[in-house]
Amino acid sequence: MQFIMITGMSGAGKSIAVHALEDMGVYCVDNLPPELLQQLFEICARQSGKDGERIAIVADVRSLSWFASNSQDMLSALQSSDLRMIFLDASDEEIINRYKMTRRRHPLLGEECGSLAEAIQRERELLSGLKSRADYVVDTSLLSTAQLRSRIQELFAQNSGEKLVVNVTSFGFKYGMPTDADLVFDVRCLPNPFYEEKLKELSGLDEPVCNFVLDSPLTEGFLQRITDFLDYMLPLYCNEEHKSQLGIAIGCTGGRHRSVAIAQELYEHISKAGYLAVISHRDIQRKKFNH
Repeated sequence: MQFIMITGMSGAGKSIAVHALEDMGVYCVDNLPPELLQQLFEICARQSGKDGERIAIVADVRSLSWFASNSQDMLSALQSSDLRMIFLDASDEEIINRYKMTRRRHPLLGEECGSLAEAIQRERELLSGLKSRADYVVDTSLLSTAQLRSRIQELFAQNSGEKLVVNVTSFGFKYGMPTDADLVFDVRCLPNPFYEEKLKELSGLDEPVCNFVLDSPLTEGFLQRITDFLDYMLPLYCNEEHKSQLGIAIGCTGGRHRSVAIAQELYEHISKAGYLAVISHRDIQRKKFNH
C-alpha cells in the first residue's frame, strides 16, 4: 500500500492536487483531525490491501504541531508502507493574488499574524522542514489548473514505481525562471526562428521550427554536450543522491520556439534512456509573437 501526503503553502493548489488524484482512483482524505492520522496509518497497515492500492492525505500548516510532536510514531507506523510526500509551493505575490480572488481566509491570519503577508511568511517558516523532506516539490506560481492536474497525474502514474522522475520544462526568461528547477540551460545563443517571417507565428512543436533549430551546427554541438552530461549525471542522481525528482528547465527569450524544440529533444532522449520523463511548455501560449 502506498501513502501520498499532500502538503505545502496555503493557496498553492492542494485542492487541485486532491481532485487530480481522485480522478486516478486514489482514495483521498482531507481535513482529517491530525490526531487520527496515526490510527489511519495503523489500520491501513493491518489490512491486506490490493497491490497498488493508494491513499492520499492532505496535511497543512494546522497539522504541523501534531507532526512535530509525533513524527517518530508516524514514521514507525509507516515503516512497512510506502510514503511519498509532495510539497506545493508558489510565490508570495501569487498566493496573495489567489487569496484576493477567492476572498478566503488564510489559516494563520488573525491568530498569529495581522496581515496576509505576515501569515504567508510565518507559514513558510513553519513548513520549511516538511519542504526539505518532500519527495516532490512543485512550484505552481505559473501553472494553470490543467497544467497542475497533469503534473500531479504524471508524477503519480501507476508505472512510476521507484524511478527517478525527470521534469523537463521549457520557459521564457522574460517571464521569470522556474523556481523548482535543479538544472537550467539557456538556449538563447541558438538560431532564433522568430526572425524568420514564415516561422515566428509557429512554435517549437511545429516541424518547420524544429528543423530550423535542430539543423544548425550550433544546436547539434549543444545537444551532444548536454545529452552526454545528462547520460553521466542521471545515474548519479538516481544511485548516489537517491533523488526521486529532477527538474530540468530550458529557457529562451519568450519560451515559444527554441526552448520548446530543445526541451522536446531532451525529453525524448531521457525517455529512451529508461527514465520516467514529464514535459511541459510553460510559456508557449503566453504570446503569439515571442522572441
